[in-house]
Amino acid sequence: MRILLLLLLAAPASHAYPVVPNFKQGTLTSHTETTSKVTETIVSEDFATGYEYSTSGNNIQPDGPINPIANTTINGWTSLGQGPNWSVVNQGEPFQFVQTLHGPGLSNRTTVQRLTEITSITDTVSTFSE
Repeated sequence: MRILLLLLLAAPASHAYPVVPNFKQGTLTSHTETTSKVTETIVSEDFATGYEYSTSGNNIQPDGPINPIANTTINGWTSLGQGPNWSVVNQGEPFQFVQTLHGPGLSNRTTVQRLTEITSITDTVSTFSE
């Protein structure tokens, strides 16, 4: 330990001198490339909050009002009760009947996924002289 202390005390002093560049002109060139990738997922959901009931056709007739009566069931959910009975107007002739019922809940889900890649290139040249 003493030897190390003696070596440190006996070491010569160091000196710092400023360094001044000695050039008159020059050019600085820079090239930068940046690439970013963005991945997006967009989810759109459509919900029906009630019932949708529709009928169409020809040579048919309902025996009462077309709109069904709403009934309340368990947990407060509303359901549709009995709708009208349909009958053919002119027996033996062609007829068509379409009846559609959509309940509450998810009616449509659309998922869009996209990847965007952006590349930016910058070249810079600086020239200087005295």
